[in-house]
Amino acid sequence: MTTNTANSAHQEQHGMSDAGYIRIAIILATITGLEVSTYYVNFGVLFLPALLIMMAIKFVMVVSYFMHLKFDNKIFSFLFYAGLILAIGVYA
Repeated sequence: MTTNTANSAHQEQHGMSDAGYIRIAIILATITGLEVSTYYVNFGVLFLPALLIMMAIKFVMVVSYFMHLKFDNKIFSFLFYAGLILAIGVYA
């Protein structure tokens, strides 16, 4: 019993259930599909901004949920988001 209690407390600390991870994976797959569609649909001048916005959304979701950064110390969040801003600056 004690082991189960500690295990469930550990799961609560890191947040999400399996259904939550599946929901995030579906959202990421949808955004990836939209990114692929940008090569087949003429977006004109919105091509690069659309890709950068979708890239940023996917980056934040993966880092926040799959890498548990949402539930971790804020200094780690700062380091990852600084990398995101740097990447957008390089590609823009």
